Amino acid sequence: MSRRTRQRAVGAHVALPAAYGGMFLIGTAAAALHGRFSATGVLVAVAILVTVASAVAEPRAAPLLGLIGWLTVVGFSRPPYAQLRPTGPLAAHAAVTLAACSLVAAGIGMLARHLMSSFRVRIVHSPSGRWPGSVGPPAAGERGGAPGTPAAWLAPAVPAGKDRRRQVAGVLLAAAVLPLLTAGLALGRRHLSLDDDLLIYLVAVVAVAIAGGFWPAVLAAVAASLLLNWFFTPPVHTFTIDKPQNLLALLLFVTVAVTVSSVVHLAARRAGQAARSGREAASLLALAQTVLGGGDTPAAVLDHLTGTAGGRAELLERVRGAWVQIAASGDAPQASAATYVSAGQGLVLAVAGQPQPAGPRLLDGFAAQAAAALDRERLRTQAAQAEALAEGNRMRTALLAAVSHDLRTPLASIKASVSTLRQQDVAWAEDDQAALLATIEQSADRLDALIGNLLDMGRLSTASLQPFLVPAAVDEVAPPALRGLDQAARVRLFVPDGLPLVLTDPGLLERVLANLFANALAYSPPDKPPAMRAHRVGDTIVLEVTDHGPGVPDEWKQRIFEPFQRMGPNSGTGVGLGLAVAKGLAEAMGASLEAADTPGGGLTMHVTLRVADKAASSSLLADR
Repeated sequence: MSRRTRQRAVGAHVALPAAYGGMFLIGTAAAALHGRFSATGVLVAVAILVTVASAVAEPRAAPLLGLIGWLTVVGFSRPPYAQLRPTGPLAAHAAVTLAACSLVAAGIGMLARHLMSSFRVRIVHSPSGRWPGSVGPPAAGERGGAPGTPAAWLAPAVPAGKDRRRQVAGVLLAAAVLPLLTAGLALGRRHLSLDDDLLIYLVAVVAVAIAGGFWPAVLAAVAASLLLNWFFTPPVHTFTIDKPQNLLALLLFVTVAVTVSSVVHLAARRAGQAARSGREAASLLALAQTVLGGGDTPAAVLDHLTGTAGGRAELLERVRGAWVQIAASGDAPQASAATYVSAGQGLVLAVAGQPQPAGPRLLDGFAAQAAAALDRERLRTQAAQAEALAEGNRMRTALLAAVSHDLRTPLASIKASVSTLRQQDVAWAEDDQAALLATIEQSADRLDALIGNLLDMGRLSTASLQPFLVPAAVDEVAPPALRGLDQAARVRLFVPDGLPLVLTDPGLLERVLANLFANALAYSPPDKPPAMRAHRVGDTIVLEVTDHGPGVPDEWKQRIFEPFQRMGPNSGTGVGLGLAVAKGLAEAMGASLEAADTPGGGLTMHVTLRVADKAASSSLLADR
């Protein structure tokens, strides 16, 4: 979307002084030519200047341009120049001509600017007051909609140098000061000249300009010129001016007063813009700090916008012809008008209900940051999905490797033993048959444990495991975990009487303990059997599964819980899933599993479980 801006009129604070200066040049030329510049020529020249200035300036400037143009034509149309003659055919003809030129030109200028602005699209303002909600910007044909476009996206007007209250204060000051000043100057008429009166009135106009801005000062300048004409230029109490220098002085007074008011207005406007730019820069700096500090999401950007400017903000995206809300922040009154700012292809930032509306540049910055945060968030999501896919591929590759070796080994033992027993030409002794059957049983148990671990790891990796937590007794869960393990009788269980119930999933806890027991049996020497001890620590129950094997170096104490991790060639059989599955199941139940050194050598696994709620424990004991 293009970044063209709305066509604007030339400000009155620029157009009026420039036009007044041009009219003085026309009057000066007419006076210098001593009649060779006809009255009709003066009227045509002034009319052209008034028409051009009214067409490009604000519509409010048109009446003042017509008035000063009329004074110029009446005062400089014929000798003696610079004498005001407000009556007569020329004055009436000039009044009609210049009024028509100024008003018609102002109307044509407004229409031309409106037609040009309809093709310059950037920011949408919805005058209907409809907050977009889930439907987005207004569609074509609605108020604010432009033919052939989704909506009319127009840049908001630049704020004036003074607000409404100060303008009203300036008008009230002029209404109070000018009559009092006129009365005081009338009393001192004998001691003051017209030049003194002009300078005193000029000071009053400047004071009004400082207090209220440009338009109150222009009103004060026109009123002061009329008061000077009526009370202080002969003949007094008429608007006729006999002396040329008096008319010239009055016209110069109006021009100087308007010019000074324009300068004061520009200074106030620049000061307001500087303060606004400072606030916008501080807000953008805080936004950058928010993004760099970790709040790199569309919601965080919108939260910062509403926290700075108030109101409500939404980031909308066009999906399949409809506007979908991506993120939102803040609140706005139901009837608040919404402003839409383009944030990129198919993205719109909508704001409403701001007590002090943010400027276009600030909204552009927030829109760009929200769009960039959305892109980064989606990239992070895609990266996480790609990482998960890569991890899944790694898991599948490892599983295939396990199937190709570790699963085939027990299957080969079972197949060989069964085939041996089925031979008809050999008479097997009972001891041989028992050995073959034991091999089949051991291989089947190993295959069952391996498949169980593979299935558990698959459920953990896909987050499909849903534990069912209930109060359970440790002394009822630990013994079943020894079933099916080789040399299970070697494991010693120490569970003190009165141990509280734990909040766990009994089936999952049994799987955790079975894997820990199998790991301890695999590494315990014959003379030092493994053991499990349970004791209470605060609001938790700690189960310690201890072996006296070779132990694990500190740098491996975290890696042993990763899938398919085996410590060298003497690490036993299997694919290295037992401890990984045990840790995953423990964490799924809200428990923890950590490895530590056994005093005297070996490895101790700490399983930390939460103590069950007393009410639930009492209920379970009562049921028993």
